[in-house]
Amino acid sequence: MQFHAERNLTDQGKTRQSIMPIVLAGFTAFLDLYATQPLLPLLTRMFRATNFAVSLTVTAATTAVALAAPFVGALADRVGLRRTIVGSSFALAGLTALTPTARTLNQLVIWRFLQGLATPGIFAVAIAYIHEEWPASRAGRATAAYVSGTVVGGFTGRAMMGLIAGVADWRTGFAALALLNAIAALLLWQTLPIEKRQPRSDPRPRSGAGYLGAAASFGAFARHLRHKKLLATYAVGFCVLCSQVAMFTYVTFPLAAPPYGLSTAALGSLFAVYLVGAAATPLSGRWIDVYGHRIAFAVAVFLGVGGALLTLAPPLALVVVGLALFATSIFMAQASATSHVGAHVAEERGLALGLYATFYYVGGSVGGAFPAVVWERGGWPACVAFIIVVQLAMLATAWTLWQKRETLDFEL
Repeated sequence: MQFHAERNLTDQGKTRQSIMPIVLAGFTAFLDLYATQPLLPLLTRMFRATNFAVSLTVTAATTAVALAAPFVGALADRVGLRRTIVGSSFALAGLTALTPTARTLNQLVIWRFLQGLATPGIFAVAIAYIHEEWPASRAGRATAAYVSGTVVGGFTGRAMMGLIAGVADWRTGFAALALLNAIAALLLWQTLPIEKRQPRSDPRPRSGAGYLGAAASFGAFARHLRHKKLLATYAVGFCVLCSQVAMFTYVTFPLAAPPYGLSTAALGSLFAVYLVGAAATPLSGRWIDVYGHRIAFAVAVFLGVGGALLTLAPPLALVVVGLALFATSIFMAQASATSHVGAHVAEERGLALGLYATFYYVGGSVGGAFPAVVWERGGWPACVAFIIVVQLAMLATAWTLWQKRETLDFEL
């Protein structure tokens, strides 16, 4: 099997592909995933729980994504990318609608875990879909547009949950998210085109069938995991979500405490900084296509470190600016990393991106849980130090192991 950076550009029909359904897929994938972040101070009071216990409402969902992603990615290679995306979006809507039935914190954590199981069918598979349907010269922009959709979805979920919980309760917030999920699923069903390469008519072996039971696909799985450039990108994905979840989960605690004393609704509104990232991320897509993944990624990390440092400033306005810079950097880094995987895998792309999602969300689980230990030792400054170390580690990994220009053709 070969990994390629250059796709066949002769398929001229791909160049006019509508971008809006893939943006909608990104919106749907992240609408629910972090919706409980602005609720964490409220949940600690309501359930009389520790910071770590309520952080499990975030960690449970990301852990489930990490566990399910390779299996779902492999399944998508077999049954079809569009079918997996649409089916997962309907499953997510149903599970979100059932979440308000939780009566204890443990029950809420379980429902959040189940929501996470439905998410990789949208998240990982949508990136594979992009690299099937767009030429290599425009795949970076399409990926950046998708990431912008995830940004808007993530903001919408957090803001809706914070605002609705502030005037009603968190159960009503989940009911509203379920309705929005159902609408998005219907729109995807109506607007997302079927991929041009059909899995059952393609004579080449597909990874899904083998991964679910055949030794040949297990070999593909092993080849992905021992290829150093893919492993480097998986490690980068781990660090990207680890630092993002650490920042936006734990910053709610100092902002809810004196001297700021922000309410649950105000904490939900704070995630409007994500919209800055949504506006800036398409620019990173052009940088990826013109200058390569490595340069775009380095710019993102420098923005992230600066933004993290600004959150230590006492004025609330500077904290908000720091969060906006950090959010922008994360989404730029995510566009670079996911596009790097998709651009370098010619076959079993769903499996490759499923593995990326596993590392990515394991990082998110670490970012949701480990800073609780750091917080106990040094408060928010210690959490910021942890985030900066993670950011610099992922820059060192990408700069060392990614190619200067993506014109690669490697064999396993």
